Amino acid sequence: MIDFRLDDEYEALRKTVEEFARSEVAPVIGDLYEREEFPYEIVAKMAEMGLFGLPFPEEYGGMGGDYFALCLTLEELARVDSSVAITVEAGVSLGAMPIYRFGTEEQKEKWLPELCAGTALGAFGLTEPGGGSDAGATRTRAKLDGDTWVINGSKSFITNSGTDITKLVTVTAVTDVKENGRKEISAIIVPSGTPGFAVAPKYSKVGWNCSDTHELSFDDVRVPAENLVGERGRGYAQFLSILDEGRVAIAALSVGLAQGCVDECLRYVKEREAFGHKIGEYQAIQFKIADMEVRTHTARLAYYAAASKMLRGEPFKKEASIAKLVASNAAMDNSRDATQIFGGYGFMNEFPVSRFYRDAKILEIGEGTSEVQRMLIARHLGVA
Repeated sequence: MIDFRLDDEYEALRKTVEEFARSEVAPVIGDLYEREEFPYEIVAKMAEMGLFGLPFPEEYGGMGGDYFALCLTLEELARVDSSVAITVEAGVSLGAMPIYRFGTEEQKEKWLPELCAGTALGAFGLTEPGGGSDAGATRTRAKLDGDTWVINGSKSFITNSGTDITKLVTVTAVTDVKENGRKEISAIIVPSGTPGFAVAPKYSKVGWNCSDTHELSFDDVRVPAENLVGERGRGYAQFLSILDEGRVAIAALSVGLAQGCVDECLRYVKEREAFGHKIGEYQAIQFKIADMEVRTHTARLAYYAAASKMLRGEPFKKEASIAKLVASNAAMDNSRDATQIFGGYGFMNEFPVSRFYRDAKILEIGEGTSEVQRMLIARHLGVA
């Protein structure tokens, strides 16, 4: 029997986060967004709720939940604001998860308690200025000098990398080049404040204005050899598996944004009048909102399906790509339609739909572009 209803525990979490987003995030996020300020007070409140520790075991300070619980949380946060949602997603999926999945017991005991508590943030240093989608074209180098890694290079578009509570960045670096020219890529933890590790000023972005994003540089950065995460030479493969999980999370976030567009339009069309009628009485508006709801519903089912396979321990790479592609498209299409329904008001920053429109585009780019998702799906179908 197929049952898409959430069980009591999941539903309780969903409602709790929904209420938090409406009562704590919605009233203040607009001003923070316009000032491009990182929402430290909101992050602290989410930390108290245990949101940063949702999918991690209690032994490391986590909540003992699972990845689907994280996805539900991201969806509800993104219904109100995506900057807040991506801060949680990156902190959990990209900051803490590599250490949990591949780190030594000593690394887990050292770093995870603070990351799970949300009192510290971790970042994921994969993308480079000249790399983009070609993550295998890593140029950052790490050379072993006795019992120390010496790292040189740079990373770009790194979320949560420059906040006052950022404690580490796990970076991929070339640790050897084989005779056949193939690069050996490994993952190494670089604590914040390490000499030679510099965080550039924050980017001026189109959207996600309350999210922290920087370019990073490494100039003869020295860290202990034990900061290697997982096996030497397996860093690229490890990060690809992290990205598979992250795509399900980004799909959930995208569904939240798409649903937020529906929410805002339903309120607006019952109030706004044109030509003597509420605009919700016009069939053109009704059809547009119906299409928005269809996209949201379909995208939600896609990420539910991917998360279900993930939790069962089954291969889910194709389903993750499908979910990410469908959901990011839904977010982009819904934000465009919502802005159109709001008309001139949709172009004003005081209305949430303008924020949704600015935030939606990156969802078709980050953690694997739509083109990359199509490549992966085609590959799994045996046609590439």
